[in-house]
Amino acid sequence: MADATPSTTTPSATRCGRCQAALNESERVTAGDRVFCRTCYDILKLQLRTGVAAMSQDINYPMAAVGALLGGIVGALAWWGVTVLTKIGFGLVAVVIGLLVGHGTLRFAGGKRSVGLQIMAVAVGTLSFLVAVYLVNMTFINELLAQRGDTLRVSFPPKGLAMFYNVIAANFGIMKLVFLAIIMYEAWFIPRPIKLPSA
Repeated sequence: MADATPSTTTPSATRCGRCQAALNESERVTAGDRVFCRTCYDILKLQLRTGVAAMSQDINYPMAAVGALLGGIVGALAWWGVTVLTKIGFGLVAVVIGLLVGHGTLRFAGGKRSVGLQIMAVAVGTLSFLVAVYLVNMTFINELLAQRGDTLRVSFPPKGLAMFYNVIAANFGIMKLVFLAIIMYEAWFIPRPIKLPSA
């Protein structure tokens, strides 16, 4: 029987994930599941920071406002439409308002992100929710008036701020506050600026 010869293969050198240079232990910089040389790592880090900073510059706020308003209108009409079709005020459907406003803001701003966009999205989301609550309550109030044989109707748009407030306040309870908080969170979270770790 022949003697087994010891293996003479050497382990393959670790190579930079960008420039493919062979790296010894002291030259390696690990980022996630990849390894880079110090120079490539610094270049990639600079490119990433520059790209993230560019997301918050030269923002087209008018277009972002259009996107936020379109999202708010579609969300409010969706909730109202479900209410009209089902005759039930599913408050959970209102949560879609925050998603549509946040994504509308982000998309129409060209993928830009900033605190200003977050504030805009929260404001539009809140207003859209209040208009949707008005529409839903208006539907139920008008149905009740019709059942009673009353010719009086709640109109849209409202005839004044007092009417707007009174119709919204008709059944504004804790669950409405919960849904509003979710909408505001979504509208705030979606267009948030990306923060890179300092290290």
